[in-house]
Amino acid sequence: MQQEERLDYLIQILQEQVGNMRFAPAKNLAEKKDIFRALMNVWQGKNLPDTYFTLQDEYLQEELKYRPVQNVQDLPQLQKNCSVWQGDITLLAADAIVNAANKTLLGCLVPLHMCIDNAIHSFAGLQLRIKCREIIAAQGHEEETGQAKITPAYNLPCRYVIHTVGPVVGQRLTKRDEDLLCSCYRSCMRQAAANKIKSLAFCCISTGVFHFPNQRAGELAVQTVKACQKEFAPDVHVIFNVFKDVDLAVYTKLLQG
Repeated sequence: MQQEERLDYLIQILQEQVGNMRFAPAKNLAEKKDIFRALMNVWQGKNLPDTYFTLQDEYLQEELKYRPVQNVQDLPQLQKNCSVWQGDITLLAADAIVNAANKTLLGCLVPLHMCIDNAIHSFAGLQLRIKCREIIAAQGHEEETGQAKITPAYNLPCRYVIHTVGPVVGQRLTKRDEDLLCSCYRSCMRQAAANKIKSLAFCCISTGVFHFPNQRAGELAVQTVKACQKEFAPDVHVIFNVFKDVDLAVYTKLLQG
């Protein structure tokens, strides 16, 4: 089966389950890809045939072949076991990447939203949403801020995804916000150590729409990670993954200083 044939099948199956979401006929392959991702984003867990997952995985793995995957072993270290990389975290071939999740852990449900949570779930495949739903069902409540859960990465180039819910800053930054952000980094590092993860890529947790100031977030991230490396995770190579130039400047200065 060719790639576009897989895509047509996947769209058909999801469209049947997401009946209240309709699209104009796709004019080209790019529009078909957007429709597929949008349907994945809003899908909320009805039973799918095994053939769906087989073809979804084949489709996502074929797409990955044409994306510029970054091997973490090729990244320079600004300090021992600490690197900074600017780019798409879904392209890092690390042992694990960190997802700035929401409290449901189910991914961003906004079609084609550009947040990291949406991207990770979209490129991993729907198995990730199913696994996260199982985690929430087993613990009996939504994820608490500052904690972390680990899942397989499915169709991403990394092996695992560690999901953490960062604090949402209100009108002013508080000590409680800072403590919760530090808890996010510490919880992720504990998951890494417990699962023998050797390379872990952090996104800039709670910055952006969660309004944590970039400079202070970077300071707390580096401080907490270095403390964890010294205390219980000396062999974990941490990559501070940044997207914005402001964060690249913050982390580079912190690690070179």
